[in-house]
Amino acid sequence: MAKIIYTHTDEAPLLATYSFLPVVEAYAAKAGVEIETRDISVAARILAAFDLADDALAELGALAKTPEANIVKLPNISASIPQLKAAIAELQAQGFAVPDYPESATTAEEQEIRAKYDKIKGSAVNPVLREGNSDRRAPASVKNYAKTHPHTNKAFPEGSKTNVATMGEHDFASNEKSVTLAQDDTLSIVLETAAGEQVVLKDGLKVLSGEIIDATKMSAASLQAFLRNAIARAKADDVLFSVHLKATMMKVSDPIIFGHVVKAYFADVFAEYGDDLAAAGLSANDGLGTILPALDKLENGAEIKAAFEAALANGPRLSYVNSDKGITNLHVPSDVIVDASMPALIRNGGRMWGVDGGEADTLAVIPDSSYAGVYQAVIEDSKANGPLDPATIGTVPNVGLMAQAAEEYGSHDKTFEIAQAGTVRVLSSSGEVLIEHDVEAGDIWRACQTKDVPVQDWVKLAVSRARATGSPAIFWLNEARAHDAEIIKKVNAYLPQHDTEGLEIQILTPELATRFSLERMRRGEDTISVTGNVLRDYNTDLFPILELGTSAKMLSVVPLIAGGGLFETGAGGSAPKHVQQLVEEDYLRWDSLGEFFALVPSFEKYAEQSGKAGAQVLADTLDRATGTFLNEDRSPGRKLGTTDNRGSHFYLALYWAEELAKQTDDAALADAFKPLAATLRDNEEKIAAELIAVQGKPADIGGYYRPDAAKVSAVMRPSATLNEALASL
Repeated sequence: MAKIIYTHTDEAPLLATYSFLPVVEAYAAKAGVEIETRDISVAARILAAFDLADDALAELGALAKTPEANIVKLPNISASIPQLKAAIAELQAQGFAVPDYPESATTAEEQEIRAKYDKIKGSAVNPVLREGNSDRRAPASVKNYAKTHPHTNKAFPEGSKTNVATMGEHDFASNEKSVTLAQDDTLSIVLETAAGEQVVLKDGLKVLSGEIIDATKMSAASLQAFLRNAIARAKADDVLFSVHLKATMMKVSDPIIFGHVVKAYFADVFAEYGDDLAAAGLSANDGLGTILPALDKLENGAEIKAAFEAALANGPRLSYVNSDKGITNLHVPSDVIVDASMPALIRNGGRMWGVDGGEADTLAVIPDSSYAGVYQAVIEDSKANGPLDPATIGTVPNVGLMAQAAEEYGSHDKTFEIAQAGTVRVLSSSGEVLIEHDVEAGDIWRACQTKDVPVQDWVKLAVSRARATGSPAIFWLNEARAHDAEIIKKVNAYLPQHDTEGLEIQILTPELATRFSLERMRRGEDTISVTGNVLRDYNTDLFPILELGTSAKMLSVVPLIAGGGLFETGAGGSAPKHVQQLVEEDYLRWDSLGEFFALVPSFEKYAEQSGKAGAQVLADTLDRATGTFLNEDRSPGRKLGTTDNRGSHFYLALYWAEELAKQTDDAALADAFKPLAATLRDNEEKIAAELIAVQGKPADIGGYYRPDAAKVSAVMRPSATLNEALASL
C-alpha cells in the first residue's frame, strides 16, 4: 500500500514538525493519503544502536531501494563527538541505559560500544537514504519572490584583504590516486610500517566492475607548516583568522584537521600544557568548547586558562561564531561548516565577526585545496564586479552525484590517522598493489569508492534537466585531479547514450565553472551545475544564499534509482540557535518553506503510486497556496511580536484550505474544506493573536535531543482555535 513516510529529525526542524505535521495529516486524511512517521533523530539512532528502540533508519534505508519509497526527509544533526556526548548524557538522565562514549576503547566491550557510536557520528543518515542522485533547485515562486523582494549582498570594501588560504600541495587534492576496477573484487587496505610490520586497516572491501577507487593523504607536517604560515599571515595583514571545514560530514578527517588548527593557533599552550590536557582526556579535536570548561577540574587549570587567554590576546584576531557568548571559530568543530560559513562571508562583503561583534576582513583558511578555489573565484568576482543583485541575477540549480554514498562522503570507514610511518597500500584479492602512498605518523589517509550505476544515473539526470530547462549543464570536473579524470571517462562514455541534440553540455574545472556560472548569473541567465557529492553540498548553499538569502527554501528532489522518491526539505542545517531562542523566549524563527515545497512532489509521487487523484489535488493546491504564502510574505520574522514558525504554518493552512475549497477537480474535497476555509478566515485575527500571545517567556520542551512529545506539542500548538478547527475536519 502506498504511504508517505515523514521523518522526525532534530532541533528546529523537529520542533516545527510538531506544529506543521498535524495540518498535513488532517488534510491528507481527507484525500485518503496515508502518512506515517519514523524517528531518525540522533537520540533515536543511539537508542536503536543499543536495542532500546526500533531501527527506523535501517528500515527506511531498505525502503529507499524499492519503487514504493516516498520519504519526506527533514534536516538532521550530523553529530560531532561533543553533540554525541551531550545526547548520550540527556538519554541517561531520562533513564535510558546507554553507555558512555569511550574516549579510548581498549577492551573488546569498549571497542564494540565505540563502533556503534561511530556509526551515528557525522553524516550517518543521508548516505543510507540517498539511493538516488540529487536534483536541487530554487522553485520559480521563490526565485520570483527574491527578485521582487531582494535581500542585500554587501559590496566588498575598497582594498579588502579577504582571501582564501589553502595548501595546494601535500593535501588530499594533490596526493590523490584513482583506478577503475575492471572486474569484481574484494580489496584490503594495509599499512606496512617502516619496521616491516603489516597492519590491516580494512579488509573485505567489496567492489564491482566499473567502480572507481580513490586514495589520498594529507601530510600532517605540511598541514602544520601551512597553518603556521596562515596564522602569521593573518597577524601580519591584521585580518580575522577563520577556519572553514566540514567536520560533520567528513566526520573522521575534518575533526582531526580542526584539532591541528586549534593546536597551531595555541601552539605555546599545547607545547607547555599538552601533556596535562591529554592526561585529562581533553582533545584539541573537540575544540575550546570542551577544553575550557573542563580546566576547572585540573590542579593547574587556572594557569592553563590564563595561557589560552594570553594566546587569544597575542595571536591574530580570531573570528567568532557568537561573540556575545564568547564562542570562537575554534570552540566546536560542528560549528565550522564551510558550505554555510563561506557564502555568509561573501554575502557580507568578505567580512566575519570578531570578539567585539564588529566586522572585519578575514583570512578564510580551507586547508584542502580540492574545492577552495571555488570560493576564491567568487571572492575575486565580487571584488571585481560588485555584489550580485538578487533582483536581476540568474540561478544555478544543481544535479549532484550522491547515490549510494558516492565520492568523499562515503569515505568515513576508509579514513585513518596513521599511527606509524610506512606505506599504505590498496591491494586486490590477488595481492596486486592498486594504489600506494608513503606516509608519516599523523598523516590523514583516506580512500573512497564511487559505484558505476550512480554515475550512469547522474549523467542521465543531468541531460534530462538540461532538456527540461534549456539551460547549459556544466560538469564541474578537473581532468588534472585523479578521481575526476576517471569520472570524465565515464561521462564521455555515457553521454552518447542520451539525446543531447541542441543541448549545451560542457566539462570545466570547478574554478572555471564558477566563473562561467557567475558571468551568466550577472546576465540573468541560468546554469545547471553538475557536480560530485561534496560540491553538491557546497553549491546548494553557496548559490542559493547569494540568490535567495538562504538555502532553506530550495526544492530538493532525489529520484531514487529503484523508482521511489526521497523529498528533502532544502538545506540550512538544523538551526540550534533557533532552538535556543525558542527555549529562552518561546519564539521559533525556523522557516518551513522547504517542507512545503517537498510535500508537493511527494503528493505527486503518491498519486502516481496509488492512483488516487486526491493526492494530485493536494499537490496542486499546496503549490498554489505556497505561492500565496510567498506573495503575502508570511515567512517567520526574526523577533518577538512578529509571525513565527507557528504563525507561518497557520497561514499556509489557511491558504491551502482556501485552494482546496475552490478547486473543481474533486468536488468532495472542495465540499469538505469549505467549512474549514471559512472558519480559518473568520478567525484569522484571533488565531494570530493566540499564537503571538505565548511569545516572550521561556518554553519547556523537556529535552534537547529527545524532547518530551507532550510538552513540545503544547508549545508548538498554542492556538486552541486552530487546533479545534483542524479537529473538526
